[in-house]
Amino acid sequence: MTQSIVVQVGQCGNQVGCRFWDLALREHAHVNQMGIYDEALSSFFRNVDQRGADSTGGRINALKARAVLVDMEEGVLGEILQGPLRSLFSSTQLISDVSGSGNNWAVGHHTYGLAYREQIVDQVRKAAEHCDCLQCFFLIHSMGGGTGSGLGTFVLKLLEDEFPEVCRIVTSVYPTAEDDVITSPYNSILAMKELTEHADCVLPVDNQSLVDIVGKIQHMSNTGKPGGTIKKDCTIISGQGGVVKVEKPFDAMNNIVANLLLNITSSARFEGSLNMDLNEIAMNLVPFPRLHYLLPSLTPLYTLADVNVPPRRLDQMFSDAFSKEHQLIKADPKHNLYLACALMLRGNVQLSDLRRNIERLKPTLPFVPWNQEGWKTSLCSVPPVCHSHSLLALANNTCVKSTFIELRERFVKLYRRKAHLHHYLAVDGMELAGFSEALSSISALIEEYTHLESPLMPNAPRLTIAT
Repeated sequence: MTQSIVVQVGQCGNQVGCRFWDLALREHAHVNQMGIYDEALSSFFRNVDQRGADSTGGRINALKARAVLVDMEEGVLGEILQGPLRSLFSSTQLISDVSGSGNNWAVGHHTYGLAYREQIVDQVRKAAEHCDCLQCFFLIHSMGGGTGSGLGTFVLKLLEDEFPEVCRIVTSVYPTAEDDVITSPYNSILAMKELTEHADCVLPVDNQSLVDIVGKIQHMSNTGKPGGTIKKDCTIISGQGGVVKVEKPFDAMNNIVANLLLNITSSARFEGSLNMDLNEIAMNLVPFPRLHYLLPSLTPLYTLADVNVPPRRLDQMFSDAFSKEHQLIKADPKHNLYLACALMLRGNVQLSDLRRNIERLKPTLPFVPWNQEGWKTSLCSVPPVCHSHSLLALANNTCVKSTFIELRERFVKLYRRKAHLHHYLAVDGMELAGFSEALSSISALIEEYTHLESPLMPNAPRLTIAT
C-alpha cells in the first residue's frame, strides 16, 4: 500500500483540508468497525502508540494525519488545535505566524516563503519518513488571498525540488468576479504561472460554482417533499449529532471540495475491482505537460448535504456528471474539446454498466481526433456513507480556458492602471517583471488550448518519407 501527504496552506486550504480529514475518518469508521489499523487507514493516517512511535498493525492506538498545515494567521490553526480533530495533529505539524499576508501574493511567496522554508521542508521530510512508499502530495489552497496563493505556490515549488519523483496534485479554489479582495486578480495570475510550471495536475474549483451548488442543495432540502429532509444520523458537521445551523458561510462550500478529495482518494484508501493509482491520473489525462488543469464534476449532489432523497438511476448519474450543473467550475465542456476523461466510481457498480454508459455518452462528447479512446476508469467498492454509489468525473477539456480568459481580463483592468502595484513592489524579491511574466504565461496557456481547438488546415504540408 502506498501513502500520500496532504499539505494545507492558508485559511481556505486548512478549512477544506480539515473537512476532508473529518469525512475520511467518518468513512473509515463506517467500514472499519473493528478498530483495526489496516492498509486502507495507513494510506493517509499513521497509528501512533503511547511513546509516539509508529505501530504498523493491530488495534488503533491514536491516529495522526499524514499532513502539514501552514497558515500565516493563527486563527484557523488555533481553532483546529481546540476542535474535535485536535488529536489528529501534533503541534509541530502546524506552522503559523501572526500577521498574515495582507492579501498580497508577494508577501506570501517571497517574505514568508523565505522565512519558513526550512521549517516547512523539515515537516514535509518528517511526514515522508513515516511513509513506506510515498506516492502523492495533495496541496490544497485558494488563489485569491495572499497566503494560499503566494505561500501555497512557494510550497509547491519546494515539493518539486525536494521530491521531484512524487506526484503533485493541487486543488485550487478560484475567486469569483465579485470577490471582496480587490487584489485577487493579481494573486490569481501570479499563482497561475507557478501552478502551470510546477504542478502535475490541478483541480480548479471556482467559488461561484460552489455557491450555486449549495443553493441547489438548500432548495432540495427545503422543498418539503417526503424524504426531502436532512438525515439526522448522517451529518457532515464535525462533532455534531445532526445538522445544525451553519455558523460559517463557507462550511457547505468547503464540504463540496472535501468530497472531491474523498472521491479522488477513494481508490488509494479502499479496495475495488478496478482501482486507479494516483500517478495514473497525470499519466493518462495530461497529454501535454502544461495542460494539466482537470475539470471536476460530482454526482449525485445530494450526497454532499446528506439529503434523504431517492437515489438517482445509475444511467442518470453518468449523464449528470457531464452536465454544467454538477461541475465545480463555470464552463461548458460539450462545446469544447476533450483531451481525456477519467470516471471514478464508488459503490456497487458493475464494469459492464461503466462500459455501457461510456459507449452511450461517447457520441455527445467531442474528443480530440488523436485520442478518441482517452478514457480512464476506476471502480472503488466502498460507497460514500449512507449512499449506494457516487461518481467523480475529471475532464481534461479546453473549456477551462474561459475561466483563464476571464481571470486575465480582470488582471489587465488593474494592471493597466498600475493599481495597487506599489504594495507588491515594496516586497523584497518582487519585481515588476514578475507581473508581465505571469501575464505572458497565462496568455501562452490560453493560446495552447485555442490551438488545439483549431481545425487542421485541409492542405497542411506533410512529411515526405525518404525512399
